[in-house]
Amino acid sequence: MFNLDTFKTYSRAVAFGAVAISAIAFAGPAEAAPVQLFPFFQPLPPMAAPQPIQPYQPYQAAPSQAAPSEDQDTVEMPARFRRQTVSYATREAPGTIIIDTPNTYLYYVLGNGQALRYGIGVGRDGFTWSGIQSVSKKAEWPDWTPPPEMIARQPYLPRHMAGGPGNPLGARAMYLGGTIYRIHGTNAPETIGKHVSSGCIRMTNDDVTDLYSRVNVGTKVIVLPMTERRADLGAATR
Repeated sequence: MFNLDTFKTYSRAVAFGAVAISAIAFAGPAEAAPVQLFPFFQPLPPMAAPQPIQPYQPYQAAPSQAAPSEDQDTVEMPARFRRQTVSYATREAPGTIIIDTPNTYLYYVLGNGQALRYGIGVGRDGFTWSGIQSVSKKAEWPDWTPPPEMIARQPYLPRHMAGGPGNPLGARAMYLGGTIYRIHGTNAPETIGKHVSSGCIRMTNDDVTDLYSRVNVGTKVIVLPMTERRADLGAATR
């Protein structure tokens, strides 16, 4: 005879076993390779850290090169080499330049027993000279073209150098007659009071600018020899 209660119990057991078997079959592959239930959702890329905001910088044009300054002398001069008015007895006319080579002074005669005295640098041993010349030419921030004699002694020198603060002739130059010698400024003011040049007369840029303003073309220039020393002009530098 068919027993309804027994059939129901059997059916439940079969259904439960099927579900269990399906669950086990599904769980095995899932452990090996998890199934993505929603593959159409992709993870967002990591966001970069926000960059700090730079303050506004207005445009600035490159600074133009400053014009050469005439005040290049930063070395403190000994008191006796500073420009000053002194007593100076001479028969030469006012406006005459006298180069005291042994004592490294330049005198600009004012008259009435006075002169304006400047400290100078003069020729080193073997390069001093003496005589009477006159100013034949004046130049501001002069170019420098070393003469052949100097090139022969110092072949590393430039053949030509434009005027400016780096030029050995400095801010001003007064050319002496038809010679290769000049009274000129210098970019090495520490050489004032020394015997260092190839025969030219060096002055600080400030002093040579002052003298330049007083001197005209044709001014008489007297260069005293190394052997002539005058005790009233101070001690010699060597």
